[in-house]
Amino acid sequence: MNSPISIVSAIDFNDEPIPLENLHATAQSLLEEHGYVQVVNIPDGFDYIRFGRRLGSFVPNYGGAVVGNVRPEPGMDDVYHAGNHQPLTPHTEGYDFKHLPPRYIMLWCVVPAEGDGGETTLALTQPWIDALDDTSREHLLKTVYAWKTTEGIQRQGLDLRTEHPILEDTGSGRIVRFSCNNLLHENDVIATTLQHDWQSRYQSDSVWVRYAQNDILLWDNWRVLHARNAFQDSRRHLRRLQISASGGLQGRAR
Repeated sequence: MNSPISIVSAIDFNDEPIPLENLHATAQSLLEEHGYVQVVNIPDGFDYIRFGRRLGSFVPNYGGAVVGNVRPEPGMDDVYHAGNHQPLTPHTEGYDFKHLPPRYIMLWCVVPAEGDGGETTLALTQPWIDALDDTSREHLLKTVYAWKTTEGIQRQGLDLRTEHPILEDTGSGRIVRFSCNNLLHENDVIATTLQHDWQSRYQSDSVWVRYAQNDILLWDNWRVLHARNAFQDSRRHLRRLQISASGGLQGRAR
């Protein structure tokens, strides 16, 4: 388990709230450097929507809600789905979107989980991409793969199917799409090897973020994989924003 180091406090050493512009500037700097940032010591009444809007435009979650809820849902523990107590494997968001996936994902904690588990885990992909040989990297840039949405979302009536490469270069930076179980391919040795190797690297390289009430976790979805540890506390409740590449830090991905 690796502890996060990209952390910023919303209050200063005098217990005074840091002005939003200054807080956001520090968070942006850490986000650019590490691919993620955790914001702690957030007072009640903090304007999460205003904070998130400074990064770009909001992208609706499945079903259309702009501010989504991540908490256990009845009848979902038998499928792979964020709305249950089970672990989630390393992935990016939006590989099943027709167009660009959201650039940033922002979670904030309404009710933290008591007891073991419930951490969000994160790992930066750039070192892993750098470690690929040229042939594999070109294959992942040029090969178009089929993707499907999760079993839980399918149960809610959305059966999304798309086709995209795993790596895609755009004018705003490189996109990484990844899933352990929703990337569809047959006998593609490079994709199979990538899934195996990246899951193995994730175990050693990922950081584990445990939430306190009001904490924010923000990451660059084009560069960072995330997952979740299993938990027991059904009161665990996060809120979720997806933010597009427009505005904010666009063009800074490496």
